[in-house]
Amino acid sequence: MIGINNLSVEFSAKPLFSNISFSINDNDRLALVGKNGAGKSTLLKIISGQQQPTAGSVALPNDITIGYLPQEMLTTDDTTLFDETKKAFSERIKLEERLEEITAEIASRNDHDSEDFLKLLSTADDLRNSLQVRFPENMDAEIEKTLIGLGFKQEDFNRPTSEFSGGWRMRIELAKILLRKPELLLLDEPTNHLDINSIQWLENFLVTKAGAVVLVSHDRAFLDNVTKRTIEISCGKIYDYKASYTPFQALRKERIETQLKAFENQQKLIAETKDFIERFRYKATKAVQVQSRIKQLEKIVPIEIDEEDTSSVNFKFPPAERSGDFPVITDELGKSYGTHRVFSAVNFTMRRGEKVALVGSNGEGKSTFVKCVMSEIPYDGALKIGHNIKIGYFAQNQAQLLDTNKTVFETVDDVAVGDIRTRLKDLLAAFLFRGEDIDKKVSVLSGGEKTRLAMAKLLLEPVNFLILDEPTNHLDMRTKEVLKKALKDFNGTVIIVSHDRDFLDGLVDKVYEFGGGKVREYLGGIYDYLRERRVEASAGTLKSQNSDDKKVEDNPVFPDEKVSSSNDSPKTLTYQQKKEFDRQLRKAEKIVSTIENEIENIESLILELEEKMSQGIISDEIMKEYSDKKRLLDSKTEEWDKAQTELDTLKSQL
Repeated sequence: MIGINNLSVEFSAKPLFSNISFSINDNDRLALVGKNGAGKSTLLKIISGQQQPTAGSVALPNDITIGYLPQEMLTTDDTTLFDETKKAFSERIKLEERLEEITAEIASRNDHDSEDFLKLLSTADDLRNSLQVRFPENMDAEIEKTLIGLGFKQEDFNRPTSEFSGGWRMRIELAKILLRKPELLLLDEPTNHLDINSIQWLENFLVTKAGAVVLVSHDRAFLDNVTKRTIEISCGKIYDYKASYTPFQALRKERIETQLKAFENQQKLIAETKDFIERFRYKATKAVQVQSRIKQLEKIVPIEIDEEDTSSVNFKFPPAERSGDFPVITDELGKSYGTHRVFSAVNFTMRRGEKVALVGSNGEGKSTFVKCVMSEIPYDGALKIGHNIKIGYFAQNQAQLLDTNKTVFETVDDVAVGDIRTRLKDLLAAFLFRGEDIDKKVSVLSGGEKTRLAMAKLLLEPVNFLILDEPTNHLDMRTKEVLKKALKDFNGTVIIVSHDRDFLDGLVDKVYEFGGGKVREYLGGIYDYLRERRVEASAGTLKSQNSDDKKVEDNPVFPDEKVSSSNDSPKTLTYQQKKEFDRQLRKAEKIVSTIENEIENIESLILELEEKMSQGIISDEIMKEYSDKKRLLDSKTEEWDKAQTELDTLKSQL
């Protein structure tokens, strides 16, 4: 489909990557990964035609349609949300207008046998076919479905786009791109401005409805759920793996280990060969063998070990004084903006050492709640900050709040006090700002570099209560892992506003969901919360089905029986409802049983492959099959979890 041929890019004579080549095929689900600054965004810009390479070329079919979403873009504000999104179908509108003109001309003509008239008929047919094939029949319904999937509400549709924040405007642009249904989607950090529900909707869209997709994302769960192929950019080279992100990590490690082992074996062979040559070089009886070994040595092609980019952020939060037992207590907390009630009656108590996540759709009050805790805005009700609390606050726009006219060093030097001033260069080095980097202006830093610098400022003063609002936006995988570990080791209290499921997994032990003006508490981790929400949604669906059932006057056997309430158990349901419930239950049990058998078979195959590998039988085919089976097992396990949850929900109705 698309060929990237010997591509090279240089900035100020410094190579970003050199002579890279790969292809993008129809229906590829491809992840571009690598450290911040490795060249991922640059590569997307080159493929989309936004930037030219230093050398090499991109071979594109003439008629291919490409949708490109950059990390940041300028948007216009001259219309409403719905009308702006409708611009995605501007080509369709032009085709419809052209078809209208031709249809009117056909109706006005009498020369039905002329060549010109027949051409008009043919053009009209072509336009109708193009409209039917390329565009949805119900344009408005598609727009509504996409906007709601990305987190907008119906009451937003007639609002001017100027009323939306930058993150919501990016969603508008994403909606327009998805509605155009291009053959190739290039998405650069599409989840940065999405909440968990919108991310899951986008995952489903990309998997079921998109053509070829190339993603740059630091959301591991998102990549694992969408992609099937991973291209790593590292040290100016690329490495192509036919696997999603998590299996890619294992395969990458195995590749390096295999190369190292082969390199060591080759070095041993070379040393033994040279030793033989030296020992018998002047022995006439061994002359033939010596010459043979010399030729053998000359034919050896040295095995190269791929260069690894091992640089990573290294830090931990400094110890602070012990805080009181209850850092935050709220009593009937509420917040309104005019007539709009963001949330009300919030009773929230945090214990010292707890790590909690705030989740929910954008605009439901997560950041507003944080601002209440920080006393940045007035509120209703009571909010008490505990004894000896020292707060470290990372705002959602913290990176954008940096003074772009200052250098990296000046940014931390201006706020540092005490002994830490003597160790500022060490602190910056821990965040990968070394040598000349510390003299760079903030204005030239990438999004990830700005976020790292803003995070470094957090360490300038010991705190015992961290409030982090979307801290992982623009951070690469390695930096996120380091931050996650530092937060796990942090002995203070933490509130995290985040949509990154992998980052929150194993880090938080409680989830607060903001939505509909209320705040609900869920005990457990982020995936416990998501499972419970699925159960609630499934129960709500069944309840809705029961409540929407018609009265059983259509059933001649029970003509006078009334429909039971939606809270009735299956034992008290009508005959038809009970019959339908039993059918759903049998179907759910069969699905679970089938998946369990599939999982058992996959596990047996994995054990056989592991047995072969333990005996030293390793090849590319075996490694690929092993990776495929592990990925399939993960997929089936997730499928089983969902099916079992649905079955448990049904059984709970008995």
